[in-house]
Amino acid sequence: GGDLKQHTAHRGWDVTSPDSSEGRIVYQLGADLRIFDATTGADAPLPVRLVSDFDQVREAWIKKPMDFLTAASLSPDGDRVVLTARGQVFVVPAKRGRLVEITRRPGVRYRDARFLPDGKSLVALSDETGEIELWKLPANGVGNSEPMTADGKVLRWEVIPSPDGRWIAHHDKDLQLWLLETKTGKQTRIATTTDPQGFQSPTWSPDSRWLAYAAADPNTFLRIHLHRADTGTTVALTSDRFNSWSPAWSRDGQWIWFLSDRNLRTLVPSPWGPRQPDPFLTSTDKLFGIALKKGTRSPFQPPDELHAEEEKKDEKDQKDEKDENGEDGEGGNGEETEDEETVVPVEIDLDGLQERIVEVPVPSGNYDLLTANEERLFWTSTVVDFERSTSLVSVAFDPEETEPKPVMEEVEGYDLSADGKKLLVRKGEDLFVFDAGESAPEGEDLAKAKVDLSGWTFSIDPREQWRQMFREAWRLHRDYFYDRNMHGVDWPAMLEKYHPLSLRVTSRGELDDLLGQMVSELSALHTYVGGGERRKGADEITVASLGAVLQRDESAGGWRIARLYRADRDLPNEAGPLAVPTVDAREGDVIEAINGVAALSVADPALLLRNQADRQVLLRIKDGKTGKSRDAVVVPVSQERAEDLRYDDWELSRRLAVEETGQGQIGYLHLRNMGAPAYTSWARDFYPVFDRQGLIIDVRGNTGGNIESWILAKLMRKAWFWWQPRAGDPFSNMQYAFRGHIAVLVDQDTA
Repeated sequence: GGDLKQHTAHRGWDVTSPDSSEGRIVYQLGADLRIFDATTGADAPLPVRLVSDFDQVREAWIKKPMDFLTAASLSPDGDRVVLTARGQVFVVPAKRGRLVEITRRPGVRYRDARFLPDGKSLVALSDETGEIELWKLPANGVGNSEPMTADGKVLRWEVIPSPDGRWIAHHDKDLQLWLLETKTGKQTRIATTTDPQGFQSPTWSPDSRWLAYAAADPNTFLRIHLHRADTGTTVALTSDRFNSWSPAWSRDGQWIWFLSDRNLRTLVPSPWGPRQPDPFLTSTDKLFGIALKKGTRSPFQPPDELHAEEEKKDEKDQKDEKDENGEDGEGGNGEETEDEETVVPVEIDLDGLQERIVEVPVPSGNYDLLTANEERLFWTSTVVDFERSTSLVSVAFDPEETEPKPVMEEVEGYDLSADGKKLLVRKGEDLFVFDAGESAPEGEDLAKAKVDLSGWTFSIDPREQWRQMFREAWRLHRDYFYDRNMHGVDWPAMLEKYHPLSLRVTSRGELDDLLGQMVSELSALHTYVGGGERRKGADEITVASLGAVLQRDESAGGWRIARLYRADRDLPNEAGPLAVPTVDAREGDVIEAINGVAALSVADPALLLRNQADRQVLLRIKDGKTGKSRDAVVVPVSQERAEDLRYDDWELSRRLAVEETGQGQIGYLHLRNMGAPAYTSWARDFYPVFDRQGLIIDVRGNTGGNIESWILAKLMRKAWFWWQPRAGDPFSNMQYAFRGHIAVLVDQDTA
């Protein structure tokens, strides 16, 4: 072990993936293969010449664009929908019409396209220049796109045009909120924050003078602010005592409605009970409103003796105005009048603004995405369970009808048109556009409201997209990496270094390899490359497993069970296929046949288990002790589940060894990771041994996660006094406080 010697001296590139045979080592250097001869010391590139038609670089057609949908938004009057999918922009009609492909720039990614107020143009984020800029696009697909900004330095999000089109609000990864004045191109930074949540829910007032947005205060609670665009004034609408978000302006500019988590009731009534139950807060969100002018009555406030006449007067005034102008928009002389909506300036009495808060009389829930039109409030409501289904609900501005009505159930999102008259709702893989009322249409009417996407497909150039992905991966690392100095690495130089290799990429696998090499230059943990469209075989044959190690035994006439993976006997559903009671196979038993085929007739029993995962399979099993044969039906598992069985067996064997060696005085638990599912392991294995003298916490091979604060909170609990019942043992408060010694096992694979 003392003759360590360096055999290669490459500069600028790391040696990766070495493999040796007969004194020669093949390895990867950048995008090339090289061979080192250990005998002669010769090192040379390996020329690779394979005949290929490079089918993965051919033009490809996206047949299911909804799989790649990242944004959908309605036109101002709800007659069209703009879609952003796989970095490209499309406009589709809500009813009938032409599907328009707006962007046709290979290698350019567009984000978050929306209609501008004129309905003739779109605004979107684009990386065409190499940075994220705002671009104006023709909504009919005819004409050139125009850049609206040229000062991009970091990733930008959301483009929210004001109703009059004068301003566009957007924010960025540097936690800055900006206003772009569309006529002059002037950018004004109106707010910054230090909370990684950034800015949420930027929303314009009807008169385009005020922007409402939510941002976290130093105490991490979201707070809604109002910014006046023409004067630069910013005021806080809500306090920092509760999270408040999703502001929605009333159409008449008299109210701001919003969501806030102020119903802090726990479903768990006390800490007494199995496993020391923690408080559980759900349905915390309620709807609130703030009157912008003093003396404004809530539309949800019931009439009383002082205001009944006032309401009747308002109704009479509306009727008189209608009679004066004529029915259905006609003047008194029978001539048509222009149907123009007068925008009333929004006036805000800043004095006492936060004190004019009222609660909307609807039950609390798990709410988000609040919007408003003239007649109703709309928002999403999510049921907190393991399925987490979300519904779109609404309530009318009517003190007599305050029960929320379900508009549509099991939705993925929605959008309200700028005029407040139409809703766009995504449900599954379908989009629907219908009148913004109490409920969605039903039956045939709902089918008519479905946006026709049957002809939506488009082509891509894989090479161009891979090059765009390469540039974007470089840019995202620049913008997200915690150290702005990039660990001292010249990051622009890395782009230049790896760019020539990006031009040689011929598959997504090669792209992932290239990205992995580039980001490894930072020498940082939690820098991953994954996903993407990998080429798969047309047959896609998978091999099932019996959850055991099998050894060929010619003399016994089959495959002997050399090792049977064990599972926790208290968890019968986790047993492997051969270990369930109805099969009851044992180590030493011999599998003679699988589905009637002699097991020794194949080189490996896996050949007889192809495509058999989760299906019934007939086995002929010979008892290893008596020699008697019997038939048994088993259900093989996938290879992924087989890996879990092997891991379960390893974990169980450690726990049993600790139980035996520690004579029941030492507990053991293993955490595979620090994700939410690992808490199940913690709860299962910690509480039965919380009263032992010692505890071994095994995190060898732990793949990481973020629940360590949960675990530490339990381990740090102290027994600060004791309860002594009249009969029985005393018990501690705090409940389930561990009072013994703790040992933690780690290794080089502990994340």
